[in-house]
Amino acid sequence: MTTTTSKKPTVTITYCIGCNWMLRAAWMAQELLATFQGMLGAVTLVPGEVGGIFEISVDDELIWERKRDGGFPDVKELKTRVRDQINPQQDLGHLDRVTGGE
Repeated sequence: MTTTTSKKPTVTITYCIGCNWMLRAAWMAQELLATFQGMLGAVTLVPGEVGGIFEISVDDELIWERKRDGGFPDVKELKTRVRDQINPQQDLGHLDRVTGGE
């Protein structure tokens, strides 16, 4: 019997090298590693050859694409989408709270 639950999910961030988005990708990787300590197997940065590419995948499922989703995710959206893929029951603390005016 094979158990797939023992394999931790991996996040891949593919960024455009011509657009100098490496620092943005690295910052997002750091945010994910800090929030999901022990839950992720890896966060991998992949230099992209295609102009303007910025994609984030969990395992092989695309959860963010810059052109499709309208720019870059803010930290709340990024962490929410990753959480929804790897552990939907996890509370993200203040990020899950509704702020005034909503």
